[in-house]
Amino acid sequence: MTVIDLNADLGEGMGTDEDLLQIVSSASIACGGHAGDAPTIRRILRACKHLGVRPGAHPGYADKVHFGRFRVVMPLEQLLGQIRSQLFLIRWIAEEVGVDLQYVKLHGALANQTAEELAFAVGIFATIQAMDPSLAILALDNSQQVRAARAVGIPVILEAYADRAYTPEGLLVPRSQEGAVIHDVDAVIERCVRLARDGEIVAIDGTVLRSAARSICLHGDTPGAVDLAREVRDALEGEGMTIAPVGPA
Repeated sequence: MTVIDLNADLGEGMGTDEDLLQIVSSASIACGGHAGDAPTIRRILRACKHLGVRPGAHPGYADKVHFGRFRVVMPLEQLLGQIRSQLFLIRWIAEEVGVDLQYVKLHGALANQTAEELAFAVGIFATIQAMDPSLAILALDNSQQVRAARAVGIPVILEAYADRAYTPEGLLVPRSQEGAVIHDVDAVIERCVRLARDGEIVAIDGTVLRSAARSICLHGDTPGAVDLAREVRDALEGEGMTIAPVGPA
């Protein structure tokens, strides 16, 4: 039996959270940096508890104006303080609701930077581990995130993206580049099925990349996100796959 986790970034003000929670198996919840606030976090965590969806934290640069999608130059300790504050908030609310956070997935520019820069990622993940060693990292497969998390001893859940183009090196194509986001529904479905069945992703230049990722990200801010998520789930289940949280690799 092949198990595939479908995760979505939630609490980002897109108005699709409740619908996506009916489809996905993991929820990466914005915790006040690029988006989200205490009431939003509380509402989603309660829904996760009710529906049996695995909850995770989704911290990023504290930059709601730019939705956390621009790298901000600042002292490392200042950035680590932002991450600690976001994790303190969501962990405090999770304890109040009575659920256990399972993982951390970095958002936007912070995720891309840690995917590229090993030393930077080690500093971020060591801080997360010091706060809560029980948390796993949901990390882009074949990136420096994976190497950094393993270097500091954090469990790693390997992730791939349904609707984002890949470079030949296995990183995400910057959103500023044409073709960075895949809008064709059939292409997204084909990618997800191929990844789950064959462990392959085709890069933007046609390079075939190997991937061991078992968690697929479905973006909540993509137009038609709910319908797309439902079609992806239906296609995977049609291939005989089970949709459920997966553990660390």
